[in-house]
Amino acid sequence: MKIFLDSANIEQIRQAKALGAIEGVTTNPSLLSKESGDWKKIVRQICREIDGPVSVEVIATECAAMLAEARDLVKIAPNVVIKVPVTLEGLKAIKELHQRGIETNATLVFSPNQALLAAKAGASFVSPFVGRLDDIGQDGMQVIQDIMTIFRNYDLPTQVLAASIRHTSHFFQAALLGADAATIPLAVLLELIKHPLTDIGLAKFLADWAKR
Repeated sequence: MKIFLDSANIEQIRQAKALGAIEGVTTNPSLLSKESGDWKKIVRQICREIDGPVSVEVIATECAAMLAEARDLVKIAPNVVIKVPVTLEGLKAIKELHQRGIETNATLVFSPNQALLAAKAGASFVSPFVGRLDDIGQDGMQVIQDIMTIFRNYDLPTQVLAASIRHTSHFFQAALLGADAATIPLAVLLELIKHPLTDIGLAKFLADWAKR
């Protein structure tokens, strides 16, 4: 499973990159709005730091405006992936961008039906929001499983990118289900490394070595 960092913060991205753990980055308008400076310069810097896909979301809500934004965004760097919400206009935009050879990340996916329609439109990735589904009492991981089953049934090339990952259990379950990728915040990435027995074992080894 590919691991992407869900962040627009350069220092966080560099910290994750130093671990050798991430293969891409996902951003969104909320994340970019938290960073100071020109957002295009921030995206350009992220694309220089990361060789893999960097998802950048359109702000427009109508297809023609989405396409205009996308044409501008792909000029920033060759590894920019256009993030498009799964709406009526968004699906039209995904289809057009696919026909133009531009990679897309279908975002704000909350059902297998939305994921299937996005895949049929030609999305490179679909991003089911696991945590937000859990927030309203639904089973986010079940949605991941259902999407994976449907995509395998029809050998669809679209990659399933588990998003809105809130904790290490979400990450583990996404990997277990065979999700193609998961995008996670730095805090969750750092939690994946930790285990109390590792700390206990290391402390014992060091204590024993000090006695030599």
